[in-house]
Amino acid sequence: MARKSLSFHVLIAVFSGFLLFAPVAPAQAALPVAAVALGDSFISGEGAGSYASVPDVNGAAQGFPGWSAANSNAYFCHRSANASIFRADLPGVAARFNLACSGGRPYDLMAASSTRANGRQVASQADQLRAVAQTHDIDLVLLGIGSNNSSFTFGDVAVKCANRFIADAWTGWWEFWAYINGPVPQEPCAADDLATAAQIASATAETVQAVRSLLTVLDEIDADGQHRVVLQDYTNPLPTDVMPSLVAEDSREDDRDKFRALGAERYRAGCPIHRASFPAGHQFSAALGSLVGSVHGQLKDEFPQLARLNVQRAFDGARLCESSTNPATTLATPIRVQDGPNGVFIPDLDGYDKIAIQRFANTCVTYYQTCQESWHPSAAGHGVLAGCLSGAAAAGGPRELTCVRNPNGTLTIT
Repeated sequence: MARKSLSFHVLIAVFSGFLLFAPVAPAQAALPVAAVALGDSFISGEGAGSYASVPDVNGAAQGFPGWSAANSNAYFCHRSANASIFRADLPGVAARFNLACSGGRPYDLMAASSTRANGRQVASQADQLRAVAQTHDIDLVLLGIGSNNSSFTFGDVAVKCANRFIADAWTGWWEFWAYINGPVPQEPCAADDLATAAQIASATAETVQAVRSLLTVLDEIDADGQHRVVLQDYTNPLPTDVMPSLVAEDSREDDRDKFRALGAERYRAGCPIHRASFPAGHQFSAALGSLVGSVHGQLKDEFPQLARLNVQRAFDGARLCESSTNPATTLATPIRVQDGPNGVFIPDLDGYDKIAIQRFANTCVTYYQTCQESWHPSAAGHGVLAGCLSGAAAAGGPRELTCVRNPNGTLTIT
């Protein structure tokens, strides 16, 4: 009996020693912290240049495919190195990912854009987000969505109002204006030409559903469950009216037929649009702000990490044609077209006849990538939006913020 007891204690001692000196498995290393941008052109960096290659739906990187390529090419998501996500001050963030796509719709958050009409050849933004979560801890998401939807798109709105002005400036009401899609009306844009109340309501419901699904995915894949989502709205690239020097040229304003000199002058400054269209344009941008506000209002209790960033006044005093006729000094990109998909932007329409003007406009319709940067935040504009994001990104900060540009160029975020 004593021998058995001694053997038992020896075995216990040997086993204990083994445990004492056995190698210990290393602790799991924390994933690097990431910030991710999702949504449409105001987030991807459209208009800011320095566009990166974009993986298509099959994972193949798509660089610039040429000006005459199909606009569905993934490259035309126009993910810019100058986008606000890359320029914001985000302490603690080790990596930044831009998954937004110019022209993105609520549909594209959860489904491949390539599976809808006129979509780009990219995977769903939710699937792209899942891929990031495999290697990174997502602490911040910048999301901007809703300006393009099943009812209307920002690009169509911009083209509509600009084409009406150009047609009015270069032709009389009695002349046939042969655009590809038929004659273009020459009267200023009215509010319902851009988006009706019913269309805004439909777009809001569509956006709420998509954002809810995306935030649910984010909750499921985030490594530590701690993240902040900044839902950003939109800023109008145009003022409420043009500066005095752009009101008339050769004693002609834009309320009569054939004002070519004035048309060329406004195009040169970046704002070929009737003065009477400005109220409708600002009503439209305000409606987009209300759309985003409604999305936030409907989801904020369900998703406490969701914050709203209002940037509608972030370009105050520095919009196109507001205080300068030189678009390079503003925060938005001017309307620019090409004469065929040749990569050469036309900075001035002075001296061109109506047949040439028709050709330029048709290039924009046929090869949308030749004009899709128009009326988006420029690289300088994305720098301002980066400042707005910096003030909204802090975890635990206010859940509703407004970013306003002051007359001296500084920002006030409240």
